[in-house]
Amino acid sequence: MNLLRLPFIVKLTLVVISIIGIGYLLALGQSILAPFFLAFLMAMLFLPAANFMEEKLRFSRSISTIASVLIMLMILTGMIYFFGSQLSDFSKDIPHLRVQFTSVFNDLQHWVSKTFHVKIDEQLTYLDQGLSKILSSSGVILGFTFGIFSTGLGFIVFFILFFIFILNYRRVLNNFIVTVFNEKHKASVQEVVREVRIMTKKYIVGLCLQVLIVSTLTSIVLTVLGVKYAILLGVLTGLLNVIPYLGICIALLISCFIAFATAAPSTCVYVLIGYIGVHIIDGNIVLPFVVGSKVKINALFSFIGIIIGEHLWGIAGMFLCIPAIAIIKIILERVEGLQPWGKLLGEEEKPDQKKKSYKLSKSITLKEMD
Repeated sequence: MNLLRLPFIVKLTLVVISIIGIGYLLALGQSILAPFFLAFLMAMLFLPAANFMEEKLRFSRSISTIASVLIMLMILTGMIYFFGSQLSDFSKDIPHLRVQFTSVFNDLQHWVSKTFHVKIDEQLTYLDQGLSKILSSSGVILGFTFGIFSTGLGFIVFFILFFIFILNYRRVLNNFIVTVFNEKHKASVQEVVREVRIMTKKYIVGLCLQVLIVSTLTSIVLTVLGVKYAILLGVLTGLLNVIPYLGICIALLISCFIAFATAAPSTCVYVLIGYIGVHIIDGNIVLPFVVGSKVKINALFSFIGIIIGEHLWGIAGMFLCIPAIAIIKIILERVEGLQPWGKLLGEEEKPDQKKKSYKLSKSITLKEMD
């Protein structure tokens, strides 16, 4: 049966049913698919190191995999130690934070009393009632906290196991993808797999460089402004910047909160200006130069991907949706008949780029005619 000859309404129905089925399976397998995809991305990042150890140092596959896991665990341990030490220092400023917000809260109470004619005693009564309701559901809160902890611990365990298996059996997985298709498509499938692997590795490396550059720029800006814990906030901004648009806003709110608690309230305005400057540099210089325009996702589908990722996989989905869309874009642009869908996910081409691509395709056509 030739699918190309089917009516449009039938093809549209099949596409919609397929999307619904894939979405349901993604939501159903969140606890396994989310750590698997993250492990796949990290395996692509560590693949050059594993190949170097096997080809140059003559390590066996299992030893190179174990060495890669140890390197990754050392990096994760260093990050945990960094955040833990910074948060312990931040806990020392909690008394000052309490004093600062007590003053602001008193001013807010007087403003509400004058504006809405609600007495301060009545405001405190409302707050006490709200706190009693929150405390009465402490069992639910403890259960939720334990669930987050257990889920996070399971996520890490599955992530490490999948990372080991993907690195150790990468050739088996590659051979499966190539041989599962028809023999006449074997050459084209090998070419697509190779290009996807190279582009994915470049994208992940570029994403890590973007995190490093944004973290450095933000740390410098906050240090110049005299904001405490500038390095901590800079690293946090770089990590949250993986989530387009929404991540930088969350990092801005956290930085303004810290600046308000540890410095003058006017510093928040300078922090806002500094973050806008960093975002402009990141969007117009760092992202096109480091990550590259070939895998750049437009704002519309980035926002849609964040919403769908959060709905399917929660916070992990918000971080993983953009690399997932980038990989899907790479595959669509290299599969015949699906190139328009890949262009739909990307940015609009500039007139100069369109002229260059037209000249290139024209020259290729002339060569083929010769």
